[in-house]
Order: sequence, then structure tokens, then C-alpha cells
Amino acid sequence: MSDAHVGTQGPGARRLPSGLAAQLSGPSYQGPATFAQRPLLSEPEELDRWRPDVAVVGAPWDDGTTNRPGARFGPRALRALAYGPGTYHLDLGVELFETLEVVDYGDALCPHGLTEVAHARIRERVAEVATRGIFPVVLGGDHSITWPAATAVAEARGWGRIGVVHFDAHADTADEIEGNLASHGTPMRRLIESGAVKGSAFVQVGLRGYWPPAETFAWMREQGMRWHTMQEVWERGLPAVLRDAVAEATEAAEALYLSVDIDVLDPGFAPGTGTPEPGGLAPADLLRAVRALAIEVPLVALDVVEVSPPYDHADLTVNNAHRVVLEVLAGLAVRRGAPVAPPRPAPRTHPGPGEG
Repeated sequence: MSDAHVGTQGPGARRLPSGLAAQLSGPSYQGPATFAQRPLLSEPEELDRWRPDVAVVGAPWDDGTTNRPGARFGPRALRALAYGPGTYHLDLGVELFETLEVVDYGDALCPHGLTEVAHARIRERVAEVATRGIFPVVLGGDHSITWPAATAVAEARGWGRIGVVHFDAHADTADEIEGNLASHGTPMRRLIESGAVKGSAFVQVGLRGYWPPAETFAWMREQGMRWHTMQEVWERGLPAVLRDAVAEATEAAEALYLSVDIDVLDPGFAPGTGTPEPGGLAPADLLRAVRALAIEVPLVALDVVEVSPPYDHADLTVNNAHRVVLEVLAGLAVRRGAPVAPPRPAPRTHPGPGEG
């Protein structure tokens, strides 16, 4: 069988059988469902042979939800239902997969109802990526998956040495919810209590609504956590808030883990989520924010969580979450040396309305 290149312009280009390359090169609605139609790897040994820059890991777990379930279907939807827009980033002038070698590393297999087993498998799968110096992109699943995923990254990069920038409507710092220590409302508290992430290196953006209560914020203050509510974003603008968040997170950390709960977006843009809270960000702001983070700071991992396809409409939530990942990949490409050359329109040769 003849071989064909995937990402033939990239320094880490690999050869695939021509039939598989063809399956991965057509429209996104056909062929195998991998993230952004990237090659699928399943074994740690394949990671060693390919040595990709980025590996996508699914974490299909939503037994930690408190309202509407369905985020277990998020990883599959992000692979199969998102509209494939192409690979050339118009704002940056970057071909995403020329500088970055990106693969899909399949899912952590999460048996329903077995929280400890599921979280252990997520931690193990992410560790197989992070311990090799590969950037993990983790597709949730509910937000409880950040506990095992960020723990694996902290173990690989240095316990207590990474910070977290966390976009969310909710702080997710409860001690327990209805007796559940591993709820999607508790992962950030578990990370801080374990020492994996220092409270002073934990910054949150987009908080709003009516939860958690005052005593939880008192605990957060004691840990040195910082947060920026949507009220502040509304008053000051996201670029100014983001500058502060970056400065705060990097004061106490060598590198940053980025966690994006899709409910940070207003439900009008992301109806497919378990705990929708009105008054959130618009996609134009979120996408540019995560892109800027990937360009400007040393990110070491990303997760995108709480995409619940059963409640989505017209794949709005799926496509917005998918583009969060693409924007981070574009930013990583720029940070790793991809030349930035955005397309420019030709100069006007005719006067516009009212000009002469």
C-alpha cells in the first residue's frame, strides 16, 4: 500500500497509508471522527514514535453533574459534529498543522457510576501525554475531570509549580456538594487542597450568578485565589481583566493550565451545557482571550468542559467549544515560531461613498 503525508509541511510530518490520509482529508462530516481530522493514536509507544506537539484526550464523564447531564457525549460531539472550518487562521495567517503536530489520542475509558476508576483513568491517560512533554488537550466531560487531568499535568511539570487560568460562570470551589467530594462543583478545591496548584496561582474569569455562597469565597480568599466577575468584565472590558489575570497567575507559577467551562459563554451562545447562567461572555471575546493566552504565556495544557450535546441547538455550543481549542492551537503555533502573516485586502482604487 502506498503512503501519504499528513501535515506534509510540518517538521514532524508523519506518513500514513494513503487510504487513511484520504479518509482524514475530506469534509468533516465524513471519514473517522477524530478531533479536527487528526490521526488517531491509541498506544503510548505510538506517542514515542510520533513525538507530537499536542495530543487530544477525551474524558467522557458526567456523573459529577448537579443539574443537567449529557457532557459525557461532549468528546464525541466535538470530534463528529463540529463544522470543520479549514486549517488556515485568518487573523494570524498561520496554517495550524504546519508548525504543530497534533494527534487524537482517543478517550480515557470511564465506566459509568465508578468515579474513582473513571478519574484514575483520566489521570493515567493525560499522564501518558504530559510526561512525554506533549501538550494535552482534554475534552470533557463535566468539570470534575479537571481534578485528575490537572493533577497529571502537575505531576509531570512539577507539583505546585503550575498555575491555572479558569474561565467559568462558577467558581467550582465547594468543599462538597450533597456529600460528593468529586462533584463538578469541587475540582478546584481538590487541586488546591492537594497542593497540585497553589491558591495564589489560581485565577478565575467570568464568575456570575448566585453560587457559591459567601463562605466559599472566604475560603478562596484565605488560599490567595483571585477572581474576576462578569460585573468587572462589563465595567473594565475583557482585555484589561485578562492582563490582570495573566499577571496574577504568573506571579506564583512557571507555567499555566487553561481550563474553559463552556458555560462561561452566555447561554444564548452555548445552550448545550448543564448549568447555564445568563449574562456571560460572547464567543468573539472568549476566542480572542484564549488565543492571546496561548501566544503570550507558557501554557502546558488545556481542557474544555461541560459541553452537553443533548441540550445544544444547531451545534452552537459544540462549534464554540471546538473553536476554543483551535484558537489555543493557533496561539501555540505562533508561540512556537510560526510566522504571522495575516492576509491583507488590496488597497482601494475607487473612492468610497462620499469621497470625491
